[in-house]
Amino acid sequence: MKLFAIIKRGMFIVAVLGASPVRASAPSQSLSSLPLKLPAVSDSATWTIVILLTFLTILPALLLSMTPFVRILIVFHFLRQALGTQNTPSNQTLAGLGLFLTYFIMQPVGVEIGRTAIVPLEQHQISPMEAVDRGSVPLRNFMLKFAREKDLALLTDMAHLPRPHSPSELPMRVVIPAYILSEMKAGFQIGAVLFLPFMVVDMAVAAVTTSVGMLQLPPVIISTPLKILLFVVADGWNLVVGSLLKSFY
Repeated sequence: MKLFAIIKRGMFIVAVLGASPVRASAPSQSLSSLPLKLPAVSDSATWTIVILLTFLTILPALLLSMTPFVRILIVFHFLRQALGTQNTPSNQTLAGLGLFLTYFIMQPVGVEIGRTAIVPLEQHQISPMEAVDRGSVPLRNFMLKFAREKDLALLTDMAHLPRPHSPSELPMRVVIPAYILSEMKAGFQIGAVLFLPFMVVDMAVAAVTTSVGMLQLPPVIISTPLKILLFVVADGWNLVVGSLLKSFY
């Protein structure tokens, strides 16, 4: 609501300025002859804008890497390859479903961040840097819950940091890549399990077509409809999504 109020106020100011008439203090001068003075922009301000825009560009990728979106998208792509449907569902559909599932899983974490960091910041009870420190705690705890100890130890050794007494003492530059590595491993494990039943169908169809002498007909043409039918009859999307959600609870 505050954002809409600011936008409406800005549009009102622009409309007022645009509708204000030009003063007739110098009638002999035309509008084109009036000097145009632009505010000078320093080099530091220019670099600040460039850095800010660059950070805003990579911010979505950073946030998605710190959420279950990595595991969910890997599993969906493995599932599509196992079914042999190539581009169905489309990348946009899978990404959209992955985003909503990510929001479903991360909603309690977002509520905790809002309660501990955003609300006190809006009430001017804490500074912005303190709000960042408080808001990183729920996100760090979530990532540490699914980060493997082996990955945390690897990155701790590579960063030349002393072994902490508890994982909560690790900095975010260690926790974030360790979490991503753990999520990628979990996604590949689930994807490998999903491949097994469909691989059995491919092998069975290939054996049958070869035994009856149907060498001119590729087995994938027969196995793909069978795999899709098997997936639909078993209510595969419900099973896959349900298993993914249960893996985070």
